[in-house]
Amino acid sequence: MITIALSKGRIFDETLPLLKAAGIAVRENPETSRKLILGTSRRDVRVIIVRAADVPTYVQYGAADLGVAGKDVLDEHGGQGLYQPLDLKIARCRMMVAVPQDFDYQRAARQGARLRVATKYVQTAREHFGAKGMHVDLIKLYGSMELAPLTGLADAIVDLVSTGKTLKANHLKAVEEIAPVSARLIVNQAALKLKRSAIQPLLDAFARAAA
Repeated sequence: MITIALSKGRIFDETLPLLKAAGIAVRENPETSRKLILGTSRRDVRVIIVRAADVPTYVQYGAADLGVAGKDVLDEHGGQGLYQPLDLKIARCRMMVAVPQDFDYQRAARQGARLRVATKYVQTAREHFGAKGMHVDLIKLYGSMELAPLTGLADAIVDLVSTGKTLKANHLKAVEEIAPVSARLIVNQAALKLKRSAIQPLLDAFARAAA
């Protein structure tokens, strides 16, 4: 049995065509089904639905053989015990620093101001600001990041930005790109060795579909 870990939402939706290219059709929609283990058109392949941040952990410890996770999640996780053979070029967005529209970020950076930054991507933010020599206090949040500057909790946020519409609606602006982000195929290293004959054709099909 090959187990593939996916998260609901954009990654699931954009992975479906890649699965189809590999001859795999998921039999149920996780948005309407309460099941967390979904059958597919292949008896030897199943999909498990987990939180996006948990996908690398399920693959790392072998509860899933493969998974699809955003580079943002993998950077925070550290990627231990994972083989990352493919950038699937789906779920694209950017990791950005954003501030209120009337905040002069560049001036604050030049003057060496100590900024409070709200983010759930603490490791990514720490590395980014550390490389720039900026002094920041990182505040870990799990959602509604845009609210932090509006309430005075933080001067800036580090978050994923796709269209920028949410920032604009909350009177924020993106001022610095940290990195482009897309979803990656990840594989448990032990599974790749023990189940190579079953997994390699899937990797090849994904590679062709993502090319």
